[in-house]
Amino acid sequence: MGSVTPYETVKGRRYRARYRKPDGRETEKRGFATRREAELFLSSVTVAKATGAYIDPELAKIRVGDLAAVWLESKQPPMLKPASFQPLVTSWNAHVAPVWGHRELSSIHKSEVQAWVSDLATRKSRSVVMRALGVLAGIIDMAVDDQRIATNPARGLRTLPKRGVAKPRVYLTHEQVSTLAANSAHPTLVLVLAYTGLRWGEATALRVRHVSRARRRLSVEENAVLVKWEIHVGTPKTHERRSVPYPERLDPLIKAACRDKAPDGLLFGNGVTHMKRESDERSWFATAVRRARQEDPSIPRLTPHDLRHTAASLAISAGANVKAVQRMLGHASAAMTLDTYADLFDDDLDAVAARLNDAMPDPPPPPAP
Repeated sequence: MGSVTPYETVKGRRYRARYRKPDGRETEKRGFATRREAELFLSSVTVAKATGAYIDPELAKIRVGDLAAVWLESKQPPMLKPASFQPLVTSWNAHVAPVWGHRELSSIHKSEVQAWVSDLATRKSRSVVMRALGVLAGIIDMAVDDQRIATNPARGLRTLPKRGVAKPRVYLTHEQVSTLAANSAHPTLVLVLAYTGLRWGEATALRVRHVSRARRRLSVEENAVLVKWEIHVGTPKTHERRSVPYPERLDPLIKAACRDKAPDGLLFGNGVTHMKRESDERSWFATAVRRARQEDPSIPRLTPHDLRHTAASLAISAGANVKAVQRMLGHASAAMTLDTYADLFDDDLDAVAARLNDAMPDPPPPPAP
C-alpha cells in the first residue's frame, strides 16, 4: 500500500506518505500532522487506484491558459459555427485569461470563482458574465474528463446573475408592415421577413434556385452571418433545411427579384454580394422606420429581427398551430416556440373558446334557485 515515515521541521514532527502511482512510479505527499492522517491518506489512494478514480496531483499543476488553447481548438469550425465560436475567443481574451490564464488548476477554489463572477456582474451584462463563466467551466470540464482534477470549481455556484426583464417584442399589423415596406429601399426583403419569419442571414442567403414559384416556397439551405465584418455562409441555425411558404400576393415581387439572375445568384441585393445588416441610424432599414413612423406614428421603433416576431404573430392570428409556426421559424422544438411566443398563443386560446362557443348547441337552462 505504501509507507509512512516521520521527519522533523521547525514546527515539529511531520509525516510523509510514500506510495506508487498507477503507472508504477513512486511519489510522496508530505505535511501530515499525525501518522494516522498519513495512513488514512494512503488508504484513500489505494481505494482510488482500485476503482480507477485516482487523480495524479502532478497533472493538476498545469495552467488554465495551456488548457485553453486545446479547448478552443476543439470548438473551432466546423464543430461550432463562426458566429458561435468567435464570442468564445473574445470572452477568453477579454475576461477569462487575464484572471485565470496564469493559474494552476489545483490552485483554483470555488469561492474565488464565485467572487470573480459576482465582481464581473457589477460591470457587465448577464450574457457576458455567463459566457465568461461557461468558457472557464468548459476548460476545467475538459481537465476533469482527463482526470487532472476531481471536481470542477466553476460548476454549481450558489449565486449567478439574475435574468433581467425581457424586452417587449414588437408585433406589427398587416397595415404597418405595408407602410414600412412602402417606405423602404428594399420592400420585397421587408415583406419576406415579415411574412415568412426568416432570420436576416437566412433571407439574405437566399438564391434564385431556392425559390419554387410553382409551390410558392422558399428553401432555406444557407445562412449568411457577419462575423468581424466578414460574411460567413453556412447551414441554417438548427443545421436543418426547411421549406417556408410565402403568400401569393408576394409572388410578383419574388418574380421580379429573380429576374435576370442566374440560378446561383442571390435573391436580394445586387445578386453577387450578401447584404450586411447595418445597425446605425443611416442604414436603409433605420431610414425606412423613420419614414414609416412619420406616416404612421403608431409604428414602433424596430429592427429587422422584429419582423421575425411579426411573422409569428401574423401566422398565429391567421390560425396557424404551434407546430406550423415552429416549422416556419425553424425552431428546434415546439416547446421553444411556445416558450418564445406564449403571449400570442394565449390570444389563440381565446379564439378557440370563441369557436367552441359558436359550434356548441345552447345548454339547458340553469336550475331554478
